[in-house]
Amino acid sequence: MSAPTPLFLEDLHPGQKFPGGQVLLDLHRMKAFAAEFDPQPFHLDETAAQTSIFRGLAGSGWYTAALAMRQLVDGGLPFAHGLIGLGGEIAWPHPTRPGDTLTLESEILEVIPSRSKPQQGIALVRCTMTNQDGKSVYIFTVKILVHRRPVPN
Repeated sequence: MSAPTPLFLEDLHPGQKFPGGQVLLDLHRMKAFAAEFDPQPFHLDETAAQTSIFRGLAGSGWYTAALAMRQLVDGGLPFAHGLIGLGGEIAWPHPTRPGDTLTLESEILEVIPSRSKPQQGIALVRCTMTNQDGKSVYIFTVKILVHRRPVPN
């Protein structure tokens, strides 16, 4: 499969959607991430997780975010010159569980050409990851730096 054609600011418009791939939440990888980066009992210990607010083992939200980022980089948001985040807001409305199949979709909310830097602009993008039941487990609304198409000389 060939790589998607890189997109420039001129290629984007509000309402445009980009599918990401799917990823299966593996118990061992989920726990390994939590052990290193978010070592809380409800991410690591099934018994402790049962008495938590999650009522069962839940993946770290940061693990979900990392999985989403990988999907974006692998072609879910094929911006020319990469994905350069300028800040955003993140939410995890539902927990992820071992065995979940997560699917990513990104939507362009706004396209803002720069007034001071004519070679670039900003895309406001909402990235939503859902589980196999259609429940949102990750919503990231982010401003991304996007380059304009170079003008031929």
